Amino acid sequence: MASESQTVLISGCSSGIGLELAVQLAQDPKKRYQVVATMRDLRKKETLEAAAGKALGKTLSVEQLDVCSDESVAQCLSHIQGGQVDVLVNNAGVGLVGPLEGLSIATMQNVFDTNFFGAVRLVKAVLPGMKRRRRGHIVVVSSVMGLQGVIFNDVYAASKFALEGFFESLAIQLRQFNIFISLVEPGPVATEFEGKLLNQSALAEFPGTDPDTLSYFRDLYLPLSGELFRSVGQSPYDVAQVIAKVISSTRPPLRTQTNARYLPLSALKTLSPSGSLYVRTTHRLLFHWPRLLSLGLRCLSCGCLPKRVWPG
Repeated sequence: MASESQTVLISGCSSGIGLELAVQLAQDPKKRYQVVATMRDLRKKETLEAAAGKALGKTLSVEQLDVCSDESVAQCLSHIQGGQVDVLVNNAGVGLVGPLEGLSIATMQNVFDTNFFGAVRLVKAVLPGMKRRRRGHIVVVSSVMGLQGVIFNDVYAASKFALEGFFESLAIQLRQFNIFISLVEPGPVATEFEGKLLNQSALAEFPGTDPDTLSYFRDLYLPLSGELFRSVGQSPYDVAQVIAKVISSTRPPLRTQTNARYLPLSALKTLSPSGSLYVRTTHRLLFHWPRLLSLGLRCLSCGCLPKRVWPG
C-alpha cells in the first residue's frame, strides 16, 4: 500500500451502503483515503455530513453526480485535483420489483440506465487516467441477483447480470494495466431504500397483469421477501466493512459475496451447471412448500451462523 492517500470516488452516497462506506473510509485511522462522496441530489447530503463528523472537509468531500449524465460526470471529475481517481466505487443503483406485464419498457430502461450504463459511464471517464498511471481499482456493488435470477426481480437481476458479464470481461484486459476489478455481491440488505421499494410495490396496481400472477406477487412473494430480509439480511454497515476490506487488499478478488447466511441459497445455482436444480428447487419451495421455505429461513437466521464472508 502506497504511503500517500488514495482518491476514492463513490457514487450513490446519500444513504445506505454508499453512505456507510464513505464514512468508514474517510474515518480510516491510517488516513489512507481521500473520499469523494457523490449523490444525484445534494439536498440529501445532511445525513452523510453529520455521519462524517470531523472527517468532513478533510478526508471527505461531497459532490453532485448523476451517473446518467455525461455532463454531470465530467463536472464532478473537474472538481477532483488532477482528475485523478485511484479507486472507483460504482454503488449508485435503483431497484424494480413486480410482475413483468405491469412494468413499462421506459421503467425497465431507467433501471439499466442507472445500474448498468451509469457504471459504464463512470468507468469510461476514469479509465484513461488509470491506464496512464498503470494502476487503479474499480469496485462494483453488484448483487447475488447478478449470479441467480429471483422471482419478480427479473429486470433488476438482468441489470446486475449485465454488470457481472461486462466487468468480468473487462477484468481480463485491465490486468495488463495493473488495474483490478472487484464485484461485491451482497444478499438482502436492510435499507430504507429496500423498505420503500417493497412498500410501494405492495400498493402498485400493475395494470395488464393477470389475477393469478398478482396473487403470487402480493400473497406469496412480498411476505416471503420480508421474511428473507429479516432472517438473512445484512446492515449497510456490514456490507461497507466488506467493501472497505476489498479496497485495502493488495490483490483484490474479482468476486466477493458478503453474506455467509445466503450461501446455501446461492449454492443451488453452482451445484447444477444446467441450472435446472436451482429453478426446480426454488419453484417447489415458493409454490408448493412455502412453509418449508419459511422454516429454512428461520434456521438461516440462527445466531450460530456467521453473517459475513470476508475476502481472502
